[in-house]
Amino acid sequence: MERADSFLDILNGVQLKAATHPYASALQILAGPGSGKTRVLTSRIAHLILNCNMPAQAICAVTFTNKAANEMRERLTKLLGKDRTSQLKMGTFHSLCARFLRKYAKLVDIPENFTVCDAAESKKIIATLLKRFEKDIKDRSLSLEPGTVASMISKAKSKGKSAEYCLADAKSSLASQGSSEGAPLSLEVIVAEVYVDYEATLKKNNALDFDDLLVYGVKLFSKHSSVAYWCQHILVDEFQDTNVTQYDLMCSIAKMTRSVTIVGDPDQSIYGWRAAEVENLAKMRRAHPDGISPILYQVSREQGEATFIAVEIKRLIAYMGGVFKWGDFAILLRFNALSRTIESALQREGIPCRILGGHRFFERLEVKDVLAYLQLVDNPTFEPALLRVINVPGRGIGEKTLSEILQRAEKAQKNPLELLEGIHDTKIPDSKPSIRKKISSFIQVMKKLRLAAQNGMAPSDLIHQLLDLTQYQDHLRRTQQDWETRWENVKELITFAKEVEGQNSRDSAMHTEQDDLALDGNVSPLRQFLQTSMLSSAGDNDTEDSLDKVTISTCHSAKGLEWPVVMVPSVDSSTFPFIRSEDEDEERRLLYVACTRAKSLLYITRSTIRTVAGDLKARALSKFIENVMEKREKEKKMPLFIQHVPQIELEDRAIICKVLGRPEPDESEVDCMVESL
Repeated sequence: MERADSFLDILNGVQLKAATHPYASALQILAGPGSGKTRVLTSRIAHLILNCNMPAQAICAVTFTNKAANEMRERLTKLLGKDRTSQLKMGTFHSLCARFLRKYAKLVDIPENFTVCDAAESKKIIATLLKRFEKDIKDRSLSLEPGTVASMISKAKSKGKSAEYCLADAKSSLASQGSSEGAPLSLEVIVAEVYVDYEATLKKNNALDFDDLLVYGVKLFSKHSSVAYWCQHILVDEFQDTNVTQYDLMCSIAKMTRSVTIVGDPDQSIYGWRAAEVENLAKMRRAHPDGISPILYQVSREQGEATFIAVEIKRLIAYMGGVFKWGDFAILLRFNALSRTIESALQREGIPCRILGGHRFFERLEVKDVLAYLQLVDNPTFEPALLRVINVPGRGIGEKTLSEILQRAEKAQKNPLELLEGIHDTKIPDSKPSIRKKISSFIQVMKKLRLAAQNGMAPSDLIHQLLDLTQYQDHLRRTQQDWETRWENVKELITFAKEVEGQNSRDSAMHTEQDDLALDGNVSPLRQFLQTSMLSSAGDNDTEDSLDKVTISTCHSAKGLEWPVVMVPSVDSSTFPFIRSEDEDEERRLLYVACTRAKSLLYITRSTIRTVAGDLKARALSKFIENVMEKREKEKKMPLFIQHVPQIELEDRAIICKVLGRPEPDESEVDCMVESL
């Protein structure tokens, strides 16, 4: 019979000492890449539960990234089982705070239906607020972009500096410089003034930005000890990435027991790859030596397909000893709705990615339109959502009318939607010229959606109803040249909603209402969906440097470009040829273009079942691939594809390096990287 602590046997002496350190104390674990930090952290959690008899629900495991959270969850499930792992308070700082703030919103003076304002909306708000300082900016010969101000505000929040503090500090600094009355405001004062106005705007809209989740999280845990009474030990991974606010958050949660374990990398560079040398316009070497045949990899579901792609990228980098960098990989899609599950899988594995010539899934126009409607249903005071959708589809409401609505709402001390509903219901006088007729369809949509949401309608069904009420597909067809691709994105959002509903249903079944773990028990299905989608839109790996990232692109956008490794997912009967396309020859050429973008390795993948708008659909292999395979078989030629994960041996590495013109890796480096997988 296996011992309860057999999982500790795989640890070396130093790792074992860290994992079994007395739990009622503070512990720092500092080590470099490949030293087994995550293994030690997960072993320590298992040790606390299995050997120290600590309840799983009394442990808080916090990470800086989704990648770390998912890796921990996967490893702990193997050690503890799914049920006990689910009882851990585990996730990113932001997701942990969001869950507790939903339950205890009143304790920190925020509304339960707060909307999480994404980075794009924050920049829009700041751009509007900057307008009143245009003269000062011009007089000072300054260049001040909304993104720069947003970054400065975020930095202030991460250091725990309020808007009022920043404004007082900036004015004090300006006065000490002997600035005369009437002189242009300094950069610091302008940013601080915008910061003050920005906070007021968020409050008016019942909104928090991502930094606020942490700020209010600290306020909640520091001022209300009872909220954290459950925590007997807190563990923080990737500690080197935490900021002042996150540090305060950790201390606030742990202040009753002071039992803390932190794990960090002193070099602050877990993925410190060199810049990739992508020769975008170089011609593919057609006559290279025998190498690895193209890979045809088939799985049952699209989630497994996406996971395979992400894991295989990491495996190839390791087995090539670092010859491949993130920027050497491209994932080429027939249409961009296919990116959602792949983006999610890459995020889970901590793989940075960029969207070539487009937006990430949750940043796309049509996705943001639908989410904005639902945000307004959940939080009627969220002005950015109203401004986005009041004229979607077009209702003849121009900028001048909108401006008048906003001014009138502010004067009446009502939110704009409340004012419009009053005008629609003739409880508030109409304006001249009349807007009642223009807003009629919009108000009717909002009322029907709100009633459906109050009656507990599932988010996926709410989206269906929204699309029917607004005739959104017709709107896309009228206004967007690529409407078919955008409609696929809308259907993918419905699929995502179904996934969230399924996860929530499983979580609810696992815990009773009395169980303290059921933090989300008081959160409506719609609110939970919106929160999950908003947190999904916050990439862990967003940086300015886009060279060293996996590229996600449509096949059309990839023309003329090449990468060392190309992966083409969803090569099935409805994607190649695309089910809406009328030109089959063009579809065949498009797949050919995608496949010939690969310099050294080509992967073609597909799932036999794919979820479309929340419904399961069987999918056969693309006939373009079937035809090629059948032809080679009739001609008794070697198969074009191998249908298994390729082994990267010494000879294979030599061939790939020769094709790419790169030096071969040292075998000891290969062994080290493979060991750290």
